[in-house]
Amino acid sequence: MTANHLAALSDAGVSIWLDDLSRERLNTGNLAGLIADRHVVGVTTNPTIFASALAKGEAYDEQVRALVARGADTDAAVREITTTDVRNACDLFRSVYEATDGVDGRVSIEVDPRLAHDTEATVTEALDLAKTVDRPNLLVKIPATVAGLPAITRVLAEGVSVNVTLIFSTERYRDVMEAFVVGLERAKANGHDLRGIHSVASFFVSRVDTEIDKRLAALDTPRAAELRGQAAIANARLAYAAFQETFRGERWEALAAAGARAQRPLWASTGVKDPAYSDTRYVDELVVADTVNTMPEKTLQAVADHGRITGDTVTGRAAQAQEVFDGLAEVGIDLDDVFAVLETEGVDKFEKSWAELLDTVTGQLNQAKD
Repeated sequence: MTANHLAALSDAGVSIWLDDLSRERLNTGNLAGLIADRHVVGVTTNPTIFASALAKGEAYDEQVRALVARGADTDAAVREITTTDVRNACDLFRSVYEATDGVDGRVSIEVDPRLAHDTEATVTEALDLAKTVDRPNLLVKIPATVAGLPAITRVLAEGVSVNVTLIFSTERYRDVMEAFVVGLERAKANGHDLRGIHSVASFFVSRVDTEIDKRLAALDTPRAAELRGQAAIANARLAYAAFQETFRGERWEALAAAGARAQRPLWASTGVKDPAYSDTRYVDELVVADTVNTMPEKTLQAVADHGRITGDTVTGRAAQAQEVFDGLAEVGIDLDDVFAVLETEGVDKFEKSWAELLDTVTGQLNQAKD
């Protein structure tokens, strides 16, 4: 297995981030190896990733015992365990961060998903996470819910870098980019150095196909069958066209002159869920400069082994992508409903994972007391 395909992806302007983090990866040198051998230049986390990491192995036992000795409750323990992993990952990526002038070498941590519909609480939590981790290459993840949009602006205005997560539609993505631009304008007015504020917009991919393909199958018509498996990639290509439209013109140039950098699209949920599709399709078909692709390790290794990186597969394909969406509308797919369902499910899944994380840590704390 070689990393030539990953090198080609990186050379095409796609930053490769790993969609996973654990104490074991940090302690064993696994993550350092992926940086050295697999062109990995960043890491994303979410409640599901942490719940899985805490449930396996013994890597956290020593810290759990120390937390018990201090009398920490579950919420405090979860905060300390997760921020420790993220802080250590930030330190591991520090050389990448410096070599790329802050563009990469980034590590993300998510606000408590139970706050997804509470603007004030999200702002408070995001600023507290940034202060607790205390690393310049941190990104705080805020969901792109209606309540999340003003929180994104306010956190950026305080000089904190943000990863906007759970974006499913181009319409909401435009709202996210507007929240980002306003945040930078306020940060500039507040005296912050815009060169130190970064952001990515995590646009979810595979879940779109999963939901729309299910609805197309229910229609059971030849035209619906023709459209199967096309929605997610078309959606992302339309999003990239929106990105290109937003980050140009006088308003953006004024910020760029002050050191601002565009909020890059990040292709998230790129692990293929339908075995009928190529396991690298959400990488191969979304190659374009100024983007991030965050992959689970299984997808990363699949790309290294047999990815088909053939250059830019996004630019100039917006019209073709719009034809897919026109076709979906013609056969009766309610796209507004699709995106509303996906956002609700996304928040619910992270809330469930957060509950699992709390339960796991509670159990470990109780076991350490015995």
